[in-house]
Amino acid sequence: MRTLDLLGLDEKKVQNVVNKLSVLLADLQVYYSNLRGFHWNVKGHGFFIMHRKYEELYNDTAEKIDEVAERILQLGSTPESRYSAYLQTAELKEVGVVSCSNEALDILLTTYKTLIARERRIIELASDAKDDTTVSLMSDFLKEQEKTVWMLVAVKSQSCAE
Repeated sequence: MRTLDLLGLDEKKVQNVVNKLSVLLADLQVYYSNLRGFHWNVKGHGFFIMHRKYEELYNDTAEKIDEVAERILQLGSTPESRYSAYLQTAELKEVGVVSCSNEALDILLTTYKTLIARERRIIELASDAKDDTTVSLMSDFLKEQEKTVWMLVAVKSQSCAE
């Protein structure tokens, strides 16, 4: 028996959700890689704080990657695992070496804008498919990310005032 039959979900509607989850997975993988670079290369006055924050963010992102991939599996599909495919699918782009905290903050805020918009679209599609579990997962992501955006904006405002 197929998982979707047991879950009571319509395969056609769920496929739209899976397609968007697959793009989110690719974006999260690129974001994770960018965060590692920020963590390794950060310099300057806020080094200790930002070095620790980037590590916290990439660990959180690694968990989200796993949750998205597992949700794709639960919905009867197979998540992509090749980085080359992520780069072709993702809206987010790799960044080179970024050591300036203000530049990294700008990239982070733009990244969150992209992720939040994608997750809201997934919520719409998942709601239409009556896929409450994906709606809940995306809502949990949004709750954390909106708080992080608020904090990053506060850090950026402070660094600009100095």
